[in-house]
Amino acid sequence: MQFRNLFNGVYAGKKVFVTGHTGFKGSWLVYWLKKMGAEVTGYSLQPQSEPNHFSSLFLDINSIIGDIRDTELLGKTIAEKKPEIVFHLAAQALVRDSYVDPVGTYSTNVIGTMNVLEACRASESVRAIVAITTDKVYQNREWWWGYREVDELGGYDPYSSSKACAEIMIASYRNSFFNLAEYGKSHNILLSSVRAGNVIGGGDWARDRLIPDIMRSCSHKETVVIRSPHATRPWQHVLECLSGYLTVGQHLLLEQRDFATAFNFGPPPEGSLCVEEVVRKVKKYWAAIAYEIQSSEKNPHEARFLSLDCSKAHSMLKWHPTWDLETTFERTVQWYKNFYTINTVSTAEDLALYVEKAAQGGLPWTM
Repeated sequence: MQFRNLFNGVYAGKKVFVTGHTGFKGSWLVYWLKKMGAEVTGYSLQPQSEPNHFSSLFLDINSIIGDIRDTELLGKTIAEKKPEIVFHLAAQALVRDSYVDPVGTYSTNVIGTMNVLEACRASESVRAIVAITTDKVYQNREWWWGYREVDELGGYDPYSSSKACAEIMIASYRNSFFNLAEYGKSHNILLSSVRAGNVIGGGDWARDRLIPDIMRSCSHKETVVIRSPHATRPWQHVLECLSGYLTVGQHLLLEQRDFATAFNFGPPPEGSLCVEEVVRKVKKYWAAIAYEIQSSEKNPHEARFLSLDCSKAHSMLKWHPTWDLETTFERTVQWYKNFYTINTVSTAEDLALYVEKAAQGGLPWTM
């Protein structure tokens, strides 16, 4: 597979700036970008866990340890590295942590995002920005149908509402400073936001996430406690949403202004499962997993059901999921199983298998 040719070869030789590159999604993204021949600069806090995916990859990139709330360092770094496209993933991404530290959550997710946009606005090199938020930006009414990009934004908990705030601000910047009618006149930047949630895959060790909690407990030969067995979510592999983010970035770099908008990325309806069903499925691929259910009314509020309507991405981007649910769980569990039992990292294998399957399906980004 010629990785450099993916996404019409648009990333080969490009200077790409990724915030949050030491995190779960960010580390997978910079790995993929490097495989495509991009010149990558990452800007992030130190990895938040040990072990962590980023450190296990030994990537040859410009890795800057910094906080997106540090306006001076952030602006200086973007000015020096001169990226053409920015993928903004840095965030406080945990619902439970947002209850413990709401101020830190809002300052990172809202003000931090504004700092990134301001640094890009001051840059002479940046042409495209892809800002990553979450599926939780929608005012969740527990509907049994998916939310569309035009639906009302909101959020019950501090994390969700902080991301909704970020989306409102992104739209404001798109109207005020990166106005499409003024593109090529008063500015040269196209800005998109992308929304996905419940992303799984190897290398995630964040606390209070289902798959990492299960795998961590299994590695210690402990029983994992399941707190919300009936909560239903759409589940997808990390490579699915990343292929969407990269597709959006491709169109922006090609100066296609119609793609400077918001996009949802999620699995088909059959990709939505309750937590207890997920646990049963992953146990099928690693028999050593042990769990018990302890439902409690004392848990902080989290949505019971949330799904996305991805028709816009299907229609405009010709983006579609590549792996079915069984493959997603199988590859995810196998990654952790290999890591804990034979001390190997399966990231390269997973990416190669994913791209091969997408090419077999004739997805446009593989051509």
